[in-house]
Amino acid sequence: MLQIDKKTALLQLGQFLQQFGTEQPIKNSAVLHNDLFFDRMLGHIETAQHYNGWFTPEQMRFALQSWAAALTESNLDTWLKGYDFSATSPKTIGLVLAGNIPLVGFHDVLSVLVSGHQALVKTSSNDQKMVPFLVEYLIACQPELQNCITFTEGKLEGFEAVIATGSNNTARYFEYYFKDKPSIIRKNRNSVAVLDGTETKEDLIQLGEDIFRYFGLGCRNVSKLFVPKGYSFATFFEAMYTYNDLIQYDKYANNYDYNKAVYLMSLFPILDNGFLTIKEDSGYASPISSVFYEYYSHLDDVKKRLSEEADQLQCIVSNGLIFNSIPFGKTQRPELWDYADHVNTLDFLKSI
Repeated sequence: MLQIDKKTALLQLGQFLQQFGTEQPIKNSAVLHNDLFFDRMLGHIETAQHYNGWFTPEQMRFALQSWAAALTESNLDTWLKGYDFSATSPKTIGLVLAGNIPLVGFHDVLSVLVSGHQALVKTSSNDQKMVPFLVEYLIACQPELQNCITFTEGKLEGFEAVIATGSNNTARYFEYYFKDKPSIIRKNRNSVAVLDGTETKEDLIQLGEDIFRYFGLGCRNVSKLFVPKGYSFATFFEAMYTYNDLIQYDKYANNYDYNKAVYLMSLFPILDNGFLTIKEDSGYASPISSVFYEYYSHLDDVKKRLSEEADQLQCIVSNGLIFNSIPFGKTQRPELWDYADHVNTLDFLKSI
């Protein structure tokens, strides 16, 4: 397929997804193949939680809206600028997708497709429905894509390179199993926010989006705060209360009750607002419904530590305190060129 044909299909997918960002989707008669896919998409949004209790309709709509915003002509041009895949010798790329948040593996699928390779995809048991459905829509837009992607439920076989995402434990298995193939192996990462006490309540409300979106299950969710010594959490908790309806979700409430009980029984000092606990801790990976924090005396010390431990981090959020940090509220709205683990997927696919 010509690259222009794939770009057209992605633009059509973006236009299709634009319809589903609100609680009451509005059908746009100008969108291609709506007669075949619109009602089915509504069904997928409503039933996703049956297969994965974390995939509520609200979270599904947010994920779809984020992809709609990403798949624009200007974004695709920026992402693909400087790449010429016209001479690609197609290889089969095995993809082992994560499933912690909706559509988290879709970027890998699109990267393989635009690079001219063929994707052999193993979806996560936690996110089995939506990625194949969106690929089905792309194939309806450009039938030639049918030959570029295969889904498998069994063992990956017959691939020439692999991109696999999992935990630190599964990464060790991946590294052994795929040791003879070119690969990108992704592990656990976490995101942090660096505060200095000058943040407004609105800033902190936006930080709450970084903490609570997808219930905190993504590597781009903020799980750790760095705050100056003497920092008062009063405004922070006032801002976080914007998200208090999270406690209405049983899975979140169960995690909150369990993790709070563990902290109390272990005699850990915590701060608590009824749906979020924060705990002073040097680690990065806080449990669901909890955020770690750590005091600092000098900002330069934080910068040095974050630089030294960059391989554990996905996003750093601040009001410009850290070079190249992300503004509050933006972590779960990555651009197409914001690569997981900061490894450029297109460069990898170009090199094999």
